[in-house]
Amino acid sequence: MNMTLENQAAVLKLLGDKTRLSMIGLLEHQECCVCEFVEIFSMSQPAISQHLRKLKDAGLVNESRKGQWIYYSLNRDSAYFPMVDDVLKHIPSQQEKLKWLEEQGLKISCD
Repeated sequence: MNMTLENQAAVLKLLGDKTRLSMIGLLEHQECCVCEFVEIFSMSQPAISQHLRKLKDAGLVNESRKGQWIYYSLNRDSAYFPMVDDVLKHIPSQQEKLKWLEEQGLKISCD
């Protein structure tokens, strides 16, 4: 993906969505499975997958398969990572969502 103004604007538009921005914030610290995002955001699996597909298509996240589950991580090798990293410095930490997930016993719901 070329670093054109149009592509940069498209990435910023993707991050302009609260759910996707929060997902990127969560992935800053650790990989997550779709089922974890379903619990955190109280959204359907298809809706979560749609958000992740957009982030993956833009090259912002990587996916890896572990058994039947797909895990997502922040793509730190993306040409857009420096821009994404800078955006992350300006949003509240999303760590409390991961802490809540663990407290609910849902962190390992994919295993």
